[in-house]
Order: sequence, then C-alpha cells, then structure tokens
Amino acid sequence: MPCKNENRQRPITIAFRVSEELNETINLLVAASGMTKQDYIVSKLLDQEITVKPCPSVQAALREELREVAKQLNRLRKGESPSEHLLETCDMLSEIILGLRNAPDTCEIDEEDRSFRNLRR
Repeated sequence: MPCKNENRQRPITIAFRVSEELNETINLLVAASGMTKQDYIVSKLLDQEITVKPCPSVQAALREELREVAKQLNRLRKGESPSEHLLETCDMLSEIILGLRNAPDTCEIDEEDRSFRNLRR
C-alpha cells in the first residue's frame, strides 16, 4: 500500500505538459546525466551545475540514442531534409560526447592500466 502524501519526504507534486520532441530531448539529457528525471529537472530549475560522470548506464543511453540518430541519418540518404529536432539532438549528443572526452578518467581499471604501463624493470 503506497504511503499517503503527507508521510512522504517530498509531499508536493508539480506537473506540466510537453511536446513529444521536448520529451525526447529531456529524456536524452536525463539519461546522459545519469540522474533521475526528478533530480535532473530540479537541478536545472535551481540552476545547479550538472556533471555527467561516465558510467555504464550513461554509455548505454548514449549508444542507444546514437543508434536512433544513425537510423534517421540513413533515412536522409534518400534525399529528405533533416528535421530541426534531429539537428538539435545531434548538437546535444556531440556536446555531451565531447564533454565526456575531456572529462578526467576516474575509472579504477584505467588507473590500474596506467600504473602497469608505468612500471619499470
């Protein structure tokens, strides 16, 4: 049985409607952040910085989105023009991926690999 609203840590509900394209954009940004949708939206509303930390779930979300973009780009080979939403999605993905590329490596496996490479006989 779900608890009553007054017993919740966050008892107030805030809801709003968005278009299908905006929903897809929000879902992409949320997946890339590794945060929950609620935490992501609250962070953005409070103008807090969001740091994307490379992890398997973020990589999987980006891979899936890149597959979808690749499908749409293949469709464009037939002479169709790209939609504004597709162009915006490509821009967002490139910003996220370039940001991850410049992110410091915090993976333990990468650190171990570096230490093995630096070993001297």
